Amino acid sequence: MRTATLAIAQGVGVRGLLNVQFAISAGVLYVIEANPRASRTVPFVSKALGIPMAKAASRLMAGATIAELVDEGMLPAQDGSRVPLGAPVAVKEAVLPFKRFRTHDGKVVDSVLGPEMRSTGEVMGIDRDFPTAFAKSQSAAYGGMPTSGTVFISVADSDKREVILPAHRLQQLGFSLVATEGTAEILGRNGISAQVVAKFSETQQNGERNIVDLINDGEIDIVVNTPSGGAARHDGYEIRAAAVAADKALFTTMAVLGAV
Repeated sequence: MRTATLAIAQGVGVRGLLNVQFAISAGVLYVIEANPRASRTVPFVSKALGIPMAKAASRLMAGATIAELVDEGMLPAQDGSRVPLGAPVAVKEAVLPFKRFRTHDGKVVDSVLGPEMRSTGEVMGIDRDFPTAFAKSQSAAYGGMPTSGTVFISVADSDKREVILPAHRLQQLGFSLVATEGTAEILGRNGISAQVVAKFSETQQNGERNIVDLINDGEIDIVVNTPSGGAARHDGYEIRAAAVAADKALFTTMAVLGAV
């Protein structure tokens, strides 16, 4: 996972805005880069906190101090390490228009996320709690989430334990579940019923309907697919490409699925 943070710095090397890019892998935090510049995070943070970040940074660059800006009321006396109980929650969602792009051979670009900068914009969802703010961000970026229908689930072995609770919640909300054989077996052992559907690669010889056919025919409303290796990677691409082409809600990480 890649993320960014923004700070107003006042020191020997930097006077103004500082943008830091982090990467988190296997529980280890890495610093990719630190740039003394403003980014599109600036207006988001300014709106979320009600602080004129660009103006404050400009004042610092012109010679003012953070203490002076605090005394003037431009910056808060308390830093961001403590958040008031009644403070709103702001969620930033990247807009990723995968279906607008094609590879050289005409295939849909895979929607699996990585460290590359693929977004063409971003939106904000802000409200009194995280679930509502997150829902607003999804509605603004991708048109919202379906409230009923059928969910397809196929996840990597490393995600099978983590998918149990979100799958249970979806079933409680009235969604029907379909899954590939391995995922359906794990769900069934935990009391969650799911109809087994064939993989794309399993049906190329016999013509049996598979999950890609169901997506193309409009029988699937939400797709949950986390990437894995080997032959499953090709199946995953076909599933995600079909979901993108059909404009269906698509989840490729457990973190985002757990937030729904």
